[in-house]
Amino acid sequence: QVQVVESGGGLVQAGGSLNLSCTVSGLPLYFSQYAMGWFRQVPGKEREELLCINWVGDTTHYLDSVRGRFAIFRDNPKNLLILQMNSLIPDDSAVYYCASGKYRTCSPSESDFPYWGQGTQVTVSS
Repeated sequence: QVQVVESGGGLVQAGGSLNLSCTVSGLPLYFSQYAMGWFRQVPGKEREELLCINWVGDTTHYLDSVRGRFAIFRDNPKNLLILQMNSLIPDDSAVYYCASGKYRTCSPSESDFPYWGQGTQVTVSS
């Protein structure tokens, strides 16, 4: 059984930083064999993909508004995915999700991410 667990959300002031963590267990292959992505969703809006990191550590950005402020990292021996968020703005307030991909390479399609965490709330105050 695959488990994806996010942590690190909370309340932060605009301009501040926050790091989200995601641990994954139970994948069919080693964690290192899968692309991993971070997504977010605001109530009433569709979930959007932010960044993805492939199996060799290359990053793909999917949302221009976080480019240069957010970064994704992976620690394969620890089955750990990190989202580093800097210069946060109120529009970054959302539920943030971590997801494990089907493949080694990144994808803009949610259907290529079969395993999801429960999400962690990030609220940025002005």
